Amino acid sequence: MCGRYVIISKVKEISEKFQVQANFEFGPNYNIAAGQKAPIITSEKPDELQLYYFGFTPFWAQKPTYVINARAEGDHNKENDPNFHGAKGIIKKPFFRQAIRSKRCLVPADAFIEGTTKEKLDKPHLVYMENKQRPFAFAGIYDEWVNKESGEIFPTFAIITCRPNSLLQKIPHHRMPVILEEQYYKEWLNMDTPLADATDLLEPFDHRKMNAYPIDPAIKKVKTNEAAALKAIGNPLQNTSSFQIDNSLELLGMGATTARRRS
Repeated sequence: MCGRYVIISKVKEISEKFQVQANFEFGPNYNIAAGQKAPIITSEKPDELQLYYFGFTPFWAQKPTYVINARAEGDHNKENDPNFHGAKGIIKKPFFRQAIRSKRCLVPADAFIEGTTKEKLDKPHLVYMENKQRPFAFAGIYDEWVNKESGEIFPTFAIITCRPNSLLQKIPHHRMPVILEEQYYKEWLNMDTPLADATDLLEPFDHRKMNAYPIDPAIKKVKTNEAAALKAIGNPLQNTSSFQIDNSLELLGMGATTARRRS
């Protein structure tokens, strides 16, 4: 699953990376959790960055549901077999089947936080892209739910998950968020893309382009939200020649460097 993630890129940087416009400010959030607002790019407005609530509620729901993740396999692969290559059952799940067809989105991120399958966020890891390749994008779905009593509109989204790659298995965790290669951003957002082609993108990301290291369990608390919370407390799970534990935030671009603090 992906229940917490990180955005430290400025709105301008996100806008430039994804070639979209934005008319709001969004400060660094080192611990985005369910119920919080975060920027996404929707299929309906692919040229605009918008703020939606993390936690999906379909328009027809009687009350808010805050579902943060949608399984690509749907009801298939209940054992979370990393070698599963069967059908993408998400297209048949009543909760998601309309959104996967008509309301797909990109969820910008700089990193995500994942715990072990058993200990969960009692043993958290920061998962990031090598060579400072960020921000990147999760594949997501979205919808708008309306409170019938107040008329208030709640725009919501969920991150799609899939079986784990070898890096996530080292944590170990049985799921991972779907991370899209940049070349497929437009294809994912385009509603003319055949559904089978869109769901073919819901696969584990190349582990060779990623890495992860353990961080302090204090991140488990939603109120923990500062750069220091992402500091490594152990070595990365995959060998890398550029990593230095004392200076990991600066090397990985995940913290406030001297240059950033001056700006």
